[in-house]
Amino acid sequence: MKNIYAILILSICMTLGVEAQKLTIPSDTVVETKHTTTINGKSIKYTAQTGTQPLWSKDGLPIASLFYTYYKRDLPGDNGNRPLVISFNGGPGSASVWMHVAYTGPRVLKIDEEGYPVQPYGVQENPYSILDVADIVFVNPVNTGYSRLIENDGKTADRKQFFGINADIKYLAKWLNTFVTRNNRWLSPKYLIGESYGGTRVSGLALALQDQQWMYLNGVIMVSPADYKSYGADNAISSALNLPYMAAAAWHHKVLPEELQSKDLLEVLPEVEDFTINTLMPALAKGGFISDDERSAVANKMAYYSTLSEKSILQHNLDVPPSFFWKELLRDESGQTIGRLDSRYLGLDKSNAGTRPDYNAELKSWLHSFTPAINFYIREHLNFKTDIPYAMFGDVHPWDRRNDDTRDDLRQAMAQNPYLNVMFQSGYYDGATTYFNAKYTMWNLDPSGRMKDRLSFKGYRSGHMMYLRREDLKTANDDLRTFILNSSGTGKAAKY
Repeated sequence: MKNIYAILILSICMTLGVEAQKLTIPSDTVVETKHTTTINGKSIKYTAQTGTQPLWSKDGLPIASLFYTYYKRDLPGDNGNRPLVISFNGGPGSASVWMHVAYTGPRVLKIDEEGYPVQPYGVQENPYSILDVADIVFVNPVNTGYSRLIENDGKTADRKQFFGINADIKYLAKWLNTFVTRNNRWLSPKYLIGESYGGTRVSGLALALQDQQWMYLNGVIMVSPADYKSYGADNAISSALNLPYMAAAAWHHKVLPEELQSKDLLEVLPEVEDFTINTLMPALAKGGFISDDERSAVANKMAYYSTLSEKSILQHNLDVPPSFFWKELLRDESGQTIGRLDSRYLGLDKSNAGTRPDYNAELKSWLHSFTPAINFYIREHLNFKTDIPYAMFGDVHPWDRRNDDTRDDLRQAMAQNPYLNVMFQSGYYDGATTYFNAKYTMWNLDPSGRMKDRLSFKGYRSGHMMYLRREDLKTANDDLRTFILNSSGTGKAAKY
């Protein structure tokens, strides 16, 4: 009988212990550390603040806590008017890890010159970071990184308040108002940078910050942006835009016909772009009513630029899925697949047959190096310690994609704000958010053409995360640095 009572008491104690140790993260906290790095040969001292900042309901209750890392250069006097870059990644559902420890931040991954993982894992100084000219905050939306929903009376807020194009923009605009106020950054020239789905996010945020928070920007940077307007368009647009990327990937793998392969990439692409706009798009627009002769001529030229067989192109009715291209390009060469987000990466499938790769070779490679690095870096370098798992990708689904007006939102924000400039950055070997899709978005952002002097495009010889390649890490950061310096503190009145 005593044993029964002992077991019962132990069971109760264990239950209470589990309740007492429920895994949570403080909703409002910050850890500050001091650091020194070298950027472009110059020693830079800076302060890193990493922690959580709440988002409140209309009743004043905390409903979510967003994890962020804020880097501020240490300079004498008031630093409040230095440019501030607000950084988002995409997904939706991705943490801000990618650009944080591989692009603009003061530390980057230990990887090889082309961006492949090397052991031992870790981070090293980023000699090209933009921290010399701007302070940076990396923001993790709800359910990414260490950002989480908060329970009140055992309940969490409705997920619809967070997980959708417009909901995401609305709550992040509110959160940024609090961050800017807390950190005395209202006088700073402000920039949004968004990668992939982050391009959709910052396009909408540009107008939401102006219209809802009275916060005006100097710049928006779109890194490998996802534009669902063009993805959702008819094949004449959405499919045709892929061909220049296919030519770039084929050029990289040295499988183009000799007369193309012998040229530099930037000599080849304008020719393919011209064919895409002036021949392929009109051909696809004709659908099943295109003549046999025209269909064959177009397929022949597509085969020339992509190295796919004319037969397979005709079997796809000139509408070749990128997933087929990733499987097919090297099928008869090495039998390897190529990556989706960065087609320089190679994969090995179980079978050489099939219409799409078994896995995304580039993403597996990136997770290989990013995951250990970010977990180590936040804990050991930034001194933020928690048992909450860091979500590289979080649960944000179902994601509401309805009423996506973000492209026009960005145009409206530019029209209302003569200071606002926009730069696109894309890798030529990105097969998901292709460089030509980004160009198309830029061309159609302002159909009037009256603001095109405030729009610019930069291309790089790598993929989705073009900064992983060492040469592009330098060039892309230099392009950012120039963009920021040319669009902040001009002393000119904001007027037409």
